[in-house]
Amino acid sequence: MKPRVSVVVTARDEGEAITPALSRITEAVKLPYEVLVVCDSPDDATVPWVEKYAREDQRVRLVINTGGPGPARAIRAGFEAAAADVVVVTMADGCDDPQQIDQLTRLVERGVVVAAASRYSRGGQQVGGPLLKGFMSRLAGMSLRIFARVGTWDPTNSFKAYDRHFVEEVGIDSDKGFEVGLELVAKARRLRRPVAEVPTIWLDRTFGVSNFKMAKWLPAYLRWYRFAFGPRLEVEQVRRMAGHDGREGER
Repeated sequence: MKPRVSVVVTARDEGEAITPALSRITEAVKLPYEVLVVCDSPDDATVPWVEKYAREDQRVRLVINTGGPGPARAIRAGFEAAAADVVVVTMADGCDDPQQIDQLTRLVERGVVVAAASRYSRGGQQVGGPLLKGFMSRLAGMSLRIFARVGTWDPTNSFKAYDRHFVEEVGIDSDKGFEVGLELVAKARRLRRPVAEVPTIWLDRTFGVSNFKMAKWLPAYLRWYRFAFGPRLEVEQVRRMAGHDGREGER
């Protein structure tokens, strides 16, 4: 049976900790699904644990990202391997609430191209995490929602569902960190495609070390922040201005 949702989980050296994260997803999702765990290398400490899990649950697959290291390229590899028309991106750290995957999927099936799990909308919450990172994320989300009208208060959260055909249409140009979520929201806004959100409660990870590198990835976030502002564009214009596949850069 073709899955209705492909859940893409980016993982780096999570080791055995990936097992409870996968169990939470497989217990929570009720729609027909597949889970794609994307690692940058066959030598990643996460790989043997995913392979062990996949032997017991064939809905779970390991994907090795051959496009180069980093979260953005791993997410792109997940989209390329996805079988469903809806793709949900979530992290391996257990911060996201997998019970919302079905709800996000149904929003995309109803016609939005991006459905965001929002920490900053009414009913949402962020528990823990670095204060500066949280402040900057909230400020960016508030300004983009009010002034650019992007359709969500939390465009920087990676936990989102996407129409896979929309993503194939506009491409993923990010090549560094987790700014992919902001990129696709910005592209949807410039095309005037619908974006929706549901409130979520994000809990800081209780195991392992975060792979988020704010200082290193901040310029990429600022690029897509700026891109969200402006008049309506056609797909060809978005691809040209965004520099599809990172070959050109914003003009």
